[in-house]
Amino acid sequence: MYDYFKQNFAQVTNPPIDPIREAMVMSLVSMIGPRPNLLGHHAGTHKRLEVTQPILTDEDLHKIRGIHDVLDGAFRTQTLDATWAGGTGQALEAALKRLCWEATEAVLADINVLVITDRTGGKDRVPIPAALATAAVHHHLIRQGLRMQTGLVVETGEAREVHHFCVLAGYGAEAINPYVAFATLEELRQERELELSAEKVRANYIKAIGKGMLKVMSKMGISTFQSYCGAQIFDAVGLSSKVVDQYFTGTVTMIEGVGLDEIAAETTARHQRAFGDTDAIDVGGIYAWRVNGRRMPGTLRRSPTCSTRCAATCRTSTAILRRA
Repeated sequence: MYDYFKQNFAQVTNPPIDPIREAMVMSLVSMIGPRPNLLGHHAGTHKRLEVTQPILTDEDLHKIRGIHDVLDGAFRTQTLDATWAGGTGQALEAALKRLCWEATEAVLADINVLVITDRTGGKDRVPIPAALATAAVHHHLIRQGLRMQTGLVVETGEAREVHHFCVLAGYGAEAINPYVAFATLEELRQERELELSAEKVRANYIKAIGKGMLKVMSKMGISTFQSYCGAQIFDAVGLSSKVVDQYFTGTVTMIEGVGLDEIAAETTARHQRAFGDTDAIDVGGIYAWRVNGRRMPGTLRRSPTCSTRCAATCRTSTAILRRA
């Protein structure tokens, strides 16, 4: 889903904010929970959770889920299941309706922190695309007039890149827990026997994502995450107007494209590849090894003998082609 959204940038020759030299005016602080009416009589009496940055570890999310038992009952959380049984676009639409109405009932029951999760996904349960689930709940609550009464936290295994977190934040996520990314980092740390603690590895990842988000925000002239959250400063490319109007309301779309049927087919096919019988899974993504690129920790090592033989083979092939 994330590839259907392109980030808008300020159309100027110089960046509005330098995220490195002007870091003191930028902030990733996020507020989780109900947003009070600043012009009301009770402004300033509401409690909100403050986190220094929007990327939550598994331990952080566990604390938020159990915060009701720690504080004086000011925060009440509920987890919403963002999975479905798979199938057609109609089944996906029904799952989104169920998710939205569960959110409405939770807010009416005085729940002020909603956790949208796809962790319950498995062989028989397909995760709803996190961006679609988040935007659907966000805009549904806006239409119901309930969005200001609750906060949205997303627990997803999809998010791993800077753009993924930006899309989720742009469509209402106040905090995100990328549990699969953290599990992958821990597995790599153990396999490669890195001399880093698990906490340090997670901290490095969170710092890198935070730096990337600050850079994206700076290109639009936005200095705080609270201003970026829910701003949906994206153009939709390749999504049908029906899907955009229903679930990504207000997003500009100039090129028509896929609907819920195609999104459901893509999601189901990806899920079947992940839980299929074959061990050969397509790597996917847009990353590739560059022969003359920058050397990174995961750069492949070429054998000098192999390189010499490959070069000789190329010269021989070129000579044969020239003679032909």
